[in-house]
Amino acid sequence: MPETAWLILPTYNEAENIEAIVAAARGALEPCLPGAYRILVVDDSSPDGTGRVADRLAAEHGEVEVLHRRDRKGLGPAYVAGFRRALAAGASYIFEMDSDFSHDPADLPRLLAAVQGGADLALGSRYIDGGGVEDWGLLRRLVSRSGCYYARSVLGLDVHDLTGGFKCFRREVLEAIDLDTVRSHGYGFQVELTQRAMRRGFTVREVPITFHDRLHGHSKMSPWIALEAIVVLPQLRYAHDGDGDGDGSSRGG
Repeated sequence: MPETAWLILPTYNEAENIEAIVAAARGALEPCLPGAYRILVVDDSSPDGTGRVADRLAAEHGEVEVLHRRDRKGLGPAYVAGFRRALAAGASYIFEMDSDFSHDPADLPRLLAAVQGGADLALGSRYIDGGGVEDWGLLRRLVSRSGCYYARSVLGLDVHDLTGGFKCFRREVLEAIDLDTVRSHGYGFQVELTQRAMRRGFTVREVPITFHDRLHGHSKMSPWIALEAIVVLPQLRYAHDGDGDGDGSSRGG
């Protein structure tokens, strides 16, 4: 069976961004995976009509499809639903990426190359040499850096950007993770999946990226999402969820 890649794009009120992000993703993936990729928009019943725009894109482009969810249940469950669809369809590689241009679709081939070159999970990293952020003020930079430092310290993992959400998984990683027992619904989800992969002994390679502030719409970050991450992370360190023991191994970018 030929290798295929799926890009999961979770959306909630991204009507201003979804058409452009899908076009950019198609432009990035077609040269390296001609005819061998899918883009799955997972929409949580966005009241701004994101789902309708996505349906039109799916009708126009055979490589695009839409998964409509009735309720807004959080970022983590949206990704898990997308992962399940991709795995069931036989995806070899599965990407996750924000739908608001915070992540540059032009970096998708670089993440794919890292996995095809031997990594099990490629993680777009803001905090290694060559990475960075743009259009952020000092306070937001401090909060982000502090969050990454907190996650690294609590979990004892040698990954510089644990909170990053731009990733490419080899399918075996997601098959080995018990998705039914993932605890986090918000941005702690990103930390949890990386930690679970490493506990299973999979290799993580950080690939430098530049993170951009969104062009349109509003951030989904809230105090409740941040609080969830603070509460859940210590629980993850001592959890026994069938994902194996030990920290595994990591290869930095």
